[in-house]
Amino acid sequence: MPDLIDLTGRIVVVSGAGGGGIGTTVTALAARAGATVVAVSRRQDNLDEHVGPLAAEGLSVITVAADASTDDGIATVMNRVRETDGTLYGLVNVAGGAAPATWMPSTRVTRDDWRALFAANLETAFFFSQAVAAELLATNCPGSIVSVSSISGMNTAPFHIGYGTAKAAVVAMTRTMAVELAGSGIRVNAVAPGVTETAASATYVDDDPDRDRTAIAMGRRGTPDEQAGAILFLLSDLSGYVTGQTLLVDGGLNLKWTHLGADNTSLFLKDQSFREAITRP
Repeated sequence: MPDLIDLTGRIVVVSGAGGGGIGTTVTALAARAGATVVAVSRRQDNLDEHVGPLAAEGLSVITVAADASTDDGIATVMNRVRETDGTLYGLVNVAGGAAPATWMPSTRVTRDDWRALFAANLETAFFFSQAVAAELLATNCPGSIVSVSSISGMNTAPFHIGYGTAKAAVVAMTRTMAVELAGSGIRVNAVAPGVTETAASATYVDDDPDRDRTAIAMGRRGTPDEQAGAILFLLSDLSGYVTGQTLLVDGGLNLKWTHLGADNTSLFLKDQSFREAITRP
């Protein structure tokens, strides 16, 4: 039986690789599976800090500092891909997220707020997917595209409507691109993480094991390794007959869905002052 997780000879692009969380971890897993990973982040210093050690291990990792929210940034990455030995095969869209300041009631969201969240969490993923899909079609190669949505895009997202709606749109984008590209052997899927222990989530989620046991069926928050493992599955030939799907990787949080308090704010928010600030009319 062939090794269905072997990515040897394949180039995988990871957008959002320099944050030290899910993107960095999936970069490491894909490289250890034999891929040449083109690791993309806006800032070279982030790539040097988080991805540099992987290259020092001898893994095949190429860093590219580029703004994936722009056409020029994506073009820079695709030019680097064409210069790299191997066959383009995969794309992982991790870039995105939302700062604490983006939490607010829907009545306070401005057009600029809305557009910024959609640009970061939907447009970047779509236009990067478009560029990689076009390259795969031009070279008549199969491939796998995986985007990171969120549990907030699979359920309600009180006081975070822009982020939740953008992540829901990633699910719709995934399904539609999957249909269009399936006949060419290009699979398009997504993962929807639940609450995951990353530097980004630590800005508004505190450490409360009792709450985690109450809210999450598995009793704990996820890790970047666990999210990256699901992404690697969708990248690899293990999922060769899977397309158009969004895999919830949330430890069963969605099964219980008890993390909203009486005021409809998330119990995961770390302090009362933040809760009061985001619910202010």
